[in-house]
Amino acid sequence: MSVPFASPRPRSALLSRIVAAVFGGYALASVFSIFVSHLLPAELPEAVLGATLFSFAVYTAAIVWVFAAASATRAWLGLLIPGALMGALAFALQVGGAA
Repeated sequence: MSVPFASPRPRSALLSRIVAAVFGGYALASVFSIFVSHLLPAELPEAVLGATLFSFAVYTAAIVWVFAAASATRAWLGLLIPGALMGALAFALQVGGAA
């Protein structure tokens, strides 16, 4: 008796979620760390350390979000939209602080 293979569609959706969790979550946590380090009221080394420590919680939350989202598309959007917004704001803070 042969066992039918799973269709490729659910496999690709799972692979997409895994990639989103690992790489998208890391990117979101990195951008979050950069953004928050500009906002913390401390000297730069302490602000970077505090933001980096908090980014571990963001990475964990991103992984949970990816696998709790209704679809792989929603999971990716839930990572890309906040990441892009924080990246743009961090860039604006960096450029504004340098002037």
